[in-house]
Amino acid sequence: MEIFLAAAVVAGTPLLFATVGELITEKSGSLNLGVEGMMLMGACIGFVVGLSTGNPLLALGGAALAGAGGAFIFALITVTLRANQVVTGLTLTIFGAGFSRFVGQNMVGAVIPAELRMSFAKVNIPLLSDIPFLGPVFFRQDSFVYFGYVIVILSTIYLFKTRVGLNMRAVGENAAAADASGINVSLYKYVHIILGGAFCGLGGAYLSLVTVPIWQVDVVGGRGWIAVALVIFAAWNPIKALLAAFLFGGLSILGLRLQSMGVNVSQYLVDMIPYIATIVIVIVSTMRNRKEGLPPGDLGNAYFREER
Repeated sequence: MEIFLAAAVVAGTPLLFATVGELITEKSGSLNLGVEGMMLMGACIGFVVGLSTGNPLLALGGAALAGAGGAFIFALITVTLRANQVVTGLTLTIFGAGFSRFVGQNMVGAVIPAELRMSFAKVNIPLLSDIPFLGPVFFRQDSFVYFGYVIVILSTIYLFKTRVGLNMRAVGENAAAADASGINVSLYKYVHIILGGAFCGLGGAYLSLVTVPIWQVDVVGGRGWIAVALVIFAAWNPIKALLAAFLFGGLSILGLRLQSMGVNVSQYLVDMIPYIATIVIVIVSTMRNRKEGLPPGDLGNAYFREER
């Protein structure tokens, strides 16, 4: 059981980065449905840089910049030009898919250097890794997983315990009121959209550098869409996003677990489970108490100061 849960944490880590990235974006009032595209861009550029340099920091930096670049395009079109956010996000997904196929067309089958893979080897955290049950599951992982924990903690503190985070949430709830209070709405939106995109790029990089260190077409495999749904499921809370990501990570590897136990079940049916669960949680989330986990009040709305 511990082995399965530890594997679920690994499988859920790319979802965690993408979910936190989209959560931060939505908290600032912007609905970016281009998570899949930004993850693909991050996965592709991270793999290219890692393959070329063998340096893990450069690879992660390239992936973050790629995701941030895609998010900047989204911000420019939706914040400055005030275009429809849903259409722009969907277009970003298509763009990211085309970008990864074009850049990665000559890399199919290429393998990340061994020294780079060793940079993401599992590391046991002293004392914590010895905790019964929890230690082997959460604290005998690679450094990327631990970075995910740090991101969740820092995001929670930032959103709910800092003045800047409060200003950002004010922009997401009521941009006009925030503007009247002297908050630079456009700046807050740009910064948090781009930051969210960088996290999405890192989520894609985890897939191409750690989970599947061999380049393949569509390495993200729809996880970006699951991340969008997990934001709703987690009620825009980073801590809940952590738990939701690991839950869906477990669902994504359930087929391998069943096969190891000798259970004869169709692999196609098992592959459907995370996506069916995504549909279910969206339905359940819309039916729950409206006072719990409400989305930001101005989510998806373009703000034009002269209309205030």
